[in-house]
Amino acid sequence: MSIEVNNESGVAVPAKRLMSVARYALDRLDVHPAAELSMVFVDLDTMSDLHQQWMDLPGPTDVMSFPMDELTPGGRPDASAPGPAMLGDIIICPQFAAAQAKSVGHTVDHELAVLTVHGVLHLLGYDHAEPDEEKEMFALQNQLLTDWVEEQQKQARKVAQMERDRKLLGKVGLLDDPDAGGR
Repeated sequence: MSIEVNNESGVAVPAKRLMSVARYALDRLDVHPAAELSMVFVDLDTMSDLHQQWMDLPGPTDVMSFPMDELTPGGRPDASAPGPAMLGDIIICPQFAAAQAKSVGHTVDHELAVLTVHGVLHLLGYDHAEPDEEKEMFALQNQLLTDWVEEQQKQARKVAQMERDRKLLGKVGLLDDPDAGGR
């Protein structure tokens, strides 16, 4: 999975974390591992311009998606596997996301992860224009985020346990160089 990040917003963003959540969502939705995705972070003025140009709506918004190739997640079990594709661009405004995060009571990093998954789902053809579509899309978005957070926590616990094991093995003399961690 190739994910390109371009931060033009003037605000620091947790690029590796957002690439991780995008990759997780794409993997879970069976998108070809050689697919390409572009994530661009822009300032309020740029997002306002894009929002006006493409949606004919004034002012900035949080996220916009611009799909490139037509894809559908999953697919028929008897269909041939789809090849790699350029999924498209996800444009996110961190300043808008920060205000939105404050209003809903969670961190900016979490809001940026939400917007990343939301953008991925739009690239894959999900929408929320109709109530049934909205219910499906937001349920999937929330499930993907919950599962990703659990996976991140599980990985952090594993790394912490490995570090504790390394220290213990070093203390009892089972590592030649306890500071090297057996590397």
